[in-house]
Parts: sequence; structure tokens; C-alpha cells
Amino acid sequence: MKVGEQLREIWRQATSGRSAVEARAEDAEAKRRTLALPAIVSPVHFPGRHLPKPTPMNLRRFAETPVVRRAINVIKDRIAAMDWQIRVRRGVSGGEVAYANRKLKALRRTLEEPNVSDSFRTLIEQVIEDALTGGYGAIEMEPTGDPERPAMLWPVDGASILINAKWDGDAETPRYAQVLPGQLESQAIELRDDQLIYVRLNPRSYTPFGLGPLEVAFETVNLFSSAHRFAGNLASNSVAQYALWLNETTPQQQDRLIRWWQDEIEGTGRVPLISTPQKPEVLRFAQGTDADLRLAWQEFLIRQVANAFGLPPLMLGLEADVNQSTAAEMTDEAFRGAISPLAMLLAGHITRDLFDKCIGWREFEFVFNELNARDEETELAVQVQLLQAGVLTVNEVRAMRGLGPLGQNRETQLSAEAGQVTDTADEL
Repeated sequence: MKVGEQLREIWRQATSGRSAVEARAEDAEAKRRTLALPAIVSPVHFPGRHLPKPTPMNLRRFAETPVVRRAINVIKDRIAAMDWQIRVRRGVSGGEVAYANRKLKALRRTLEEPNVSDSFRTLIEQVIEDALTGGYGAIEMEPTGDPERPAMLWPVDGASILINAKWDGDAETPRYAQVLPGQLESQAIELRDDQLIYVRLNPRSYTPFGLGPLEVAFETVNLFSSAHRFAGNLASNSVAQYALWLNETTPQQQDRLIRWWQDEIEGTGRVPLISTPQKPEVLRFAQGTDADLRLAWQEFLIRQVANAFGLPPLMLGLEADVNQSTAAEMTDEAFRGAISPLAMLLAGHITRDLFDKCIGWREFEFVFNELNARDEETELAVQVQLLQAGVLTVNEVRAMRGLGPLGQNRETQLSAEAGQVTDTADEL
């Protein structure tokens, strides 16, 4: 019986064109549980069904307007373009970790190649987009059992994720579930805490869901869209701001004048000649200036959107009150107030959820290399001063810059050379 099963297995592999190694590798590959693009799979929403967010479609529609798109891209592109590294967690000695270099390479490959279609940048951009739009950013993670690629990651539509508010902290109890629009909760795809990274912005105690910047600016963006649409119609002469008043004319005469104007004058560029006993009067409903476009009101709404995202108005194109002395301060404020906190939140989730809960390698951590300083010159100057003062060693500085450690002799030599440079500078 066993011989027959082996022959059938050999025949199946031969006909499928796969070797035994490839077959075992494919069987060991992690399988995705959640559905990609759930809104496209089931676009119909039945009234009365529960969704984790009340207005996911309106939020995404507003995220495609120019002002909001600029605010999202300022934060998202800056974080996605940051250099990052995986290192041994602070408080853990490198000698205490078995196969440290091999595990570091495996974790880096996991993030650089999260699945067959995404890279780290495309994966993290989708998470940041959802986090800024609705306060939710979700990544499914599944262990593979392969020491060279311990896990696989997939982006998940955060609007389709339900949270179990009664989760007791048990690792085997489902904490999340993916429910499609119009689908019963009994048909949901349940996920444990170690299977999903759920990024919440502005967490609160009275709700399990986060609060995204676009949700804060929802009403403001709605008002801005209405004001922008009105200004566009007004500037294109789609809305008449004046009327022609003819005194003491009969309705028949008014109808004849309207038909004559529409047939002979309107759109032709001809000079109209009107012969009436009394001169007609033009009644204007507005001033006929740029004040009718409500530009000051639109500028105020743009500032409110910038406040919701934690950005200075400079980042959204308002440069009227910016000069050379304040531009650098506003740029630093944007980095410290909007970019750095979200980047640290993502790094913490990757360290705690992926490395610790999913893979089980809690002795490593994920960090962005560009959070301490906004520009390379400032970061380099600070590291040189700390190195010369003896606060940091050469290997610690190299670790901050994402480089590997040097040997003990080479580190001692570089530290001595740095001390000689400092003594020479003091003598001069």
C-alpha cells in the first residue's frame, strides 16, 4: 500500500512539473486568511448591517481631494522613504542571542519581501494611508516555519475589520474578524491577536477603534469641497450674479426680449442694441470681485485641515505668512508633530506584534534610522560630538546608522583617533 502511494506521489509530481523540494516548500508556505480588496469583492452594502467605521466610503472619497491628498502624502511619503534597520533590542547583549546574524537577515528579508506582490514600501504605504484616513491600519501576518523567512505579511482593508471588545487577552481567543459589506458576522474570518497588526491612531478608552486625522477634519473637508465647487461655478460664469431690469414692460415684451437675446446675442459677441422708452438698469447681486469666490474662507478651511493632520499650513501650499526665518521651524514642527510619532508607532507595532507575538523572536526590534534628526548634517554633528565626549562608542554610532559592528581592536583605534582630534582642537 505504501509503495502504491509513493508511486502515485511520484507520478503527480512528474505530471505537475514540480520537484519534491518545491512541493514541500509550497506546502510550508503561509496561507493568507483575509480577503484582498473586500470592497470590490462585495460592493453592495445592505442598510442595518454593522461596520466598524460609520462612513468608510466618504472618508476615502475625501482622501482623494487635492488638499487632503497633499496632507496624506507629506506624512506617508516621508515615512515610507525612511531608512530602517533591525537590531538587537536594548538591554539584550548580542552574545546572548543564538544565531543572531542569521535571524537578523531572516527578519530583514521578511520585511523587504512581505509577500509575492508587495515590497516594504508598498506594504507600509497602504497601512499609513488607512491609518490617516480612518484611524485603522491592518496587516495580516502568518508564520511560515521557514527559518530564512519566518513570516509573510499582507495589507488588509482596515474598514472591514471588526474588533472583539470582550477579548480577554487569551492568545487563542479571536480578537479581530474581517466582515465584508452585507455579510453576516457568522461568516466572518476570525483572526487571533498574533495574526493581525492593527494600528490605531488616537486610541481612546470608550471605544476600541482609533480616530484618524481625516475623521477629525471630515466636516471641514466637506465645507471646503462645497466652497471650492461654488467658486468654480462662479468663476466659469455658470452662476449669474446680475440681472437686467426693464421698467414698465409687459410680459409679452419681456418674452420677446429674452428670445431675441438668446437667439441673436448670447454667445455671439455682438453688441446688443436696445431701444426702450427708459434706459434698462443692471442689478448686481455681488461685488464682482475675488471676494465673491470666498477665498479667505477657503484658506481658513485649509488651515483647519492642516491642524487636523498636525501639519503647518506651509505644507499644504499656504505660503503667505511664511518667511525665511519661520520656514525651517515649521518644517521641524511637521516632522516632530506628525511624521515622527506615526513612524514610532509603526516601529513599535512591528517589534511587538511581528517579532514577538507572531515569530517569537522578542530579542530584536525594528527602528527607523532618521527619527533623531531631520537632516543628515545635524545627525552627523550630534553623533560626532557624542563620540568625542565618550558617551557613545564607535559600534554604537554604527548601529544608529544601520551598520554592522567592528572588531574590538578597530573600535579602540578609532576611539583613540577621535580623542586625539579632540585634544588637537583644544590646543589650537
